[in-house]
Amino acid sequence: MKVWLSLPYAIWCWTVFVVVALGALVLALPLPGVLLRRRIARRAARAFFWSTGMRLTVTGLERLPPGPAVLVANHTSYIDGVVLQAALPARFAFVIKKEMGSVPVASLLLRRLGSEFVERFDRHKGSVDARRVLRAAAGGQALVFFPEGTFTEAVGLGRFHSGAFVAAHRNSLPLVPTAIRGARAALPPASILPRRVAIEVEILEPLAPPAPEQRDGAVKLRQAARAAILAHIPEPDLEA
Repeated sequence: MKVWLSLPYAIWCWTVFVVVALGALVLALPLPGVLLRRRIARRAARAFFWSTGMRLTVTGLERLPPGPAVLVANHTSYIDGVVLQAALPARFAFVIKKEMGSVPVASLLLRRLGSEFVERFDRHKGSVDARRVLRAAAGGQALVFFPEGTFTEAVGLGRFHSGAFVAAHRNSLPLVPTAIRGARAALPPASILPRRVAIEVEILEPLAPPAPEQRDGAVKLRQAARAAILAHIPEPDLEA
């Protein structure tokens, strides 16, 4: 019975999402600058949350470094990317699993937004992609990672992959832990029915990178970021 009651809202959410996404794609495709295209996508993402009644609250924007940085966030739902697209300034580019590159409309929009695609399963291709991301970081790009790589039905914070932390460490970039709350309830991993739930994004205190010559610098960044995020989400540590 509850499923049937939630169907009208879910249909409305998906309708709004398709309309907003297609609108953003049509507007972004011909625009010459990636920052302008990202601003369009940011407004589209905000329009989605406003139209569906999902209240999105963002705190800590003043903590974002003014220049290049690496931002890492917990990953709980397919909606996480839309959440951060709405929450963050347009200068941030997303590092995304390569499987999204095979989704026709989404991949076209993501490429136009300057997203970086990373292979997770082929080690050689993954190394090539990782070097490309490192070059982007070295070139002054602000990057967003979901270091868990994916999400599961298990509630909690999973293991962090090292890519984001290596990029920050090798390029001496500040690393910004970020906590997303409510997204798992808004669109659970095992469901296609969105729910009207308040979502919160809290940008935490940036972590200064250890000196590049410190061999375990990336490991220390990863540990500190996980601890910071765990302290600000109502979920357990799946590595414990």
